[in-house]
Amino acid sequence: MTRAVQFSEYGTPEVLGVVDAPSLNAGPGQVRLAVRAAGVNPIDWKILQGFMRQEIHLNLPSGLGSDVAGVVDQVGEGVTAFEVGDEVLGSSLSPSYAQSALADPTALVSKPTSVPWEVAATLSGTGLTAWGVLNKLRVSAGETLLIHAAAGGVGTFAGQLAVARGVRVIGTASERNHELLRSFGVEPVLYGEGLIDRVRQIAPQGVDAVVDASGRGEIPDSIELAGGPSRVLTLVAFDAADTGIEVFMVERGAGDSEALGSILALIEDGRLRVPIAASYSLDEVAAALTVSQTGHPNGKLVILPD
Repeated sequence: MTRAVQFSEYGTPEVLGVVDAPSLNAGPGQVRLAVRAAGVNPIDWKILQGFMRQEIHLNLPSGLGSDVAGVVDQVGEGVTAFEVGDEVLGSSLSPSYAQSALADPTALVSKPTSVPWEVAATLSGTGLTAWGVLNKLRVSAGETLLIHAAAGGVGTFAGQLAVARGVRVIGTASERNHELLRSFGVEPVLYGEGLIDRVRQIAPQGVDAVVDASGRGEIPDSIELAGGPSRVLTLVAFDAADTGIEVFMVERGAGDSEALGSILALIEDGRLRVPIAASYSLDEVAAALTVSQTGHPNGKLVILPD
């Protein structure tokens, strides 16, 4: 048996429970992981509350989580990429809020010993999303990028990844997060009314591209600052497609391993920091999802099953 978080009906985090689930076995082309850490992402509480039922079809009871870091403890037939005992990170096939999870080896990379488990568990979801956003916007050295919610999960990754590419980054955030953004090499501005004037004070010509990870209504200001909608992208304002901006949906596939390798290299070089706001046990997953939905954590939230 293995302990796992499950829910039998859609609802708020209170419907979650920890159960003793049947042990998993790696099938052909799969590996089984002893989970050391699982990253918390907004999509997890959206799935729990039923907002993703059209996109993600579940047979209840079900679990949550896809970002994972752990140790390979079983290898399925035909797998040659990893062996029992290998430390890995990436995304899982089965829910990762559990002591054990199955994964496709092509969705995993080796975890460097210098990268803590908590950090490793955040990279597949948030890190790859930020990487994909920058590629989608074709952001390059010498350009200026505006990021809304720059101190949030995707924002902290996107800002640092862009700075590493030689991009000038301006980030909106509450004043309490401005020093954090400066430490990343991001120029902070306060969000809210008067945003256009504040951005133009430090970037009189406007910006080349915009990432909206906030959803607080900055789309019109973003379009004006970018000189049009073609290089404005949102992760959260799904109702803004008719403005002509890009509504970004994460797609996993070829190139993910290479991107994760580049992200890990930046972490090992000290050019990318991943703040961990808090970690939770399996019994505390409800609290973690509540913070993810209603709080403003300065960094990532992580589940530690053991």
